[in-house]
Amino acid sequence: MPVKLIARRLPAVLSAVLLAVPLLVAPGLLRAQALQDPPAAEALCPPPAEPPAQAQWLQSLPGPVDRGLLWRIEKDGRVSHLYGTVHVGRPDWIRPGPRVMAALAQADRVAFELDLLDPDVLQRLQRAALVPAGQPDLPADLSERLAQQRSLACVGGLLAGLRPELQVITLVSLSLRGDGLDPAWGIDGWLARLAHARRQTVLSLETPEQQVALLVAPRPAEVAAVVRRGLDELEDPATRRVALRLAEHWAASDLAAIENFAQWCGCLESEAERQAHQAGVLARNPAMAERIAALHQRGARVFAAVGALHMTGPEGLPALLARRGFQVERVLPAPAPAPVRQ
Repeated sequence: MPVKLIARRLPAVLSAVLLAVPLLVAPGLLRAQALQDPPAAEALCPPPAEPPAQAQWLQSLPGPVDRGLLWRIEKDGRVSHLYGTVHVGRPDWIRPGPRVMAALAQADRVAFELDLLDPDVLQRLQRAALVPAGQPDLPADLSERLAQQRSLACVGGLLAGLRPELQVITLVSLSLRGDGLDPAWGIDGWLARLAHARRQTVLSLETPEQQVALLVAPRPAEVAAVVRRGLDELEDPATRRVALRLAEHWAASDLAAIENFAQWCGCLESEAERQAHQAGVLARNPAMAERIAALHQRGARVFAAVGALHMTGPEGLPALLARRGFQVERVLPAPAPAPVRQ
């Protein structure tokens, strides 16, 4: 497929892999759905994720390998950290490596885009994700395509009642399970489990309502067009390959590849694509930087874990906090050693 066609369809892939996506189908619900129809599940569906028991997982920490993007930021004699994440992963990615574990252990405030272990946040997210009263139904052809994709994802009726745009993005993330990537293994959720288990204070940098507003059509008349584009992407194997490549770059702590994703995937070539990136990523960064800076300046040592795209470029969180007077040092990937002077 030509690169430009991939670029037109990439926003849902980025949302599923590198941006914040509500985990609208919990792994336990997927297992329950598979049990309702075992023959179909065995024939067509990837095996449901089987997360380890919390006690077993905690005893296995830290993992042997550090993954992702990590910065140390310092101001007023206190050290905080920024960690760039992905929202899908593989089973061996859920164990934070020694440097990430050490940074988390130093924090007394742990911040995520959303803390989905907070019952209030989860309830508000679920309410915001429902189809608004009076919204027109999708055209019959789109409704049929969406139902077919739900069947292929083995979710049964678990997405019923959700905004169709959010159904599509959830289905994009679930479509990667056949390649070994699953939202059940997203590092954000496992870090949140760890922080709660350690009784650290866990915070959300944004609200559920803000996150949903970023992912849905702004006007009811535009819903069908957004869903059609998302289904085109979901049905195209080329865009899945882009998602896999993004996730693997994260696992390798390949900051340069993530920073330059627009060059190798053909993204952000049209004005519409650039506007979507501005609204979905860059426009959110100043408020998150302000929140992190305020927590730090009130005496907290913060560990802030957000999607990796929020960390890159001159408008990324490390750059914004450097302009606020923080001393910023990259930890992952490790900076290249200074040349030895002869």
